[in-house]
Amino acid sequence: MTMLKKTSRTFYIPISCLDLGLREAVTSAYLCMRAIDEIEDHDELTDQLKVELLLGIHEAFQSPHIIEATQKLLSPYGAVLPAVTKQLDEWALLCPSSGAPIVYHYIAMMSLQMADWVQNGWNIHTEEDLDHYTYSVAGMVGEMLSELWLWHDGTQSDLTKAIAFGRGLQAVNILRNRVEDLKRGVDFFPDGWGFKEMQQYTRRNLQLADSYIADLKEGPALKFCKIPLALAHATVNLIAVGGNKLTRDAVLKIVSRVTG
Repeated sequence: MTMLKKTSRTFYIPISCLDLGLREAVTSAYLCMRAIDEIEDHDELTDQLKVELLLGIHEAFQSPHIIEATQKLLSPYGAVLPAVTKQLDEWALLCPSSGAPIVYHYIAMMSLQMADWVQNGWNIHTEEDLDHYTYSVAGMVGEMLSELWLWHDGTQSDLTKAIAFGRGLQAVNILRNRVEDLKRGVDFFPDGWGFKEMQQYTRRNLQLADSYIADLKEGPALKFCKIPLALAHATVNLIAVGGNKLTRDAVLKIVSRVTG
């Protein structure tokens, strides 16, 4: 939970409120995904090494010896990798064994797709490319969460809308990080798109996300999803008027409002 708080102020709050068991599964998944995300975004690693590490993680999470394979793969790069990545084996171990097949499946899939994106230089030219990218890094997280809700207490949800939930949150990040992404030579906006078109794309997905949570029964899944979705809506509204990042006070007020 300490690492979770360090790596995501947004997700620490809803994850820490989850039921025992589900909390460990979602924490494990989030930190594993954060670990591989840090490889994809790393400033000092060559693209070739990024691909090698991501494909290695893909293989490790499909093997019966995840812990040993992960340690062997990452230990030579301990001096350059961030702590959250170096401890990937610990995050994998945190997941309850009955939920682990769900989490490990998505970690393997995300690693493989991230490796593809590094190899092709994050080339996004069309809305279809953008959909593919936002699925790779976030839409599948929504899908995985839906499977975890079902695993935990039988909560049913719409997988298509679950993908839009993840996609919408990622699109907010793309809007918010526009300047930094361009500085590092990455452009997630399709050809001819400006802020207006990206905001429309973001709001379309957030509307589907609203519908996703409207269908959820009362319980941990609904409590969890309400918080990041409310923060995403508030951030898009802020960006639309020239802002960028919600203040800590604004975040706390929104969390207080949606959690009652």
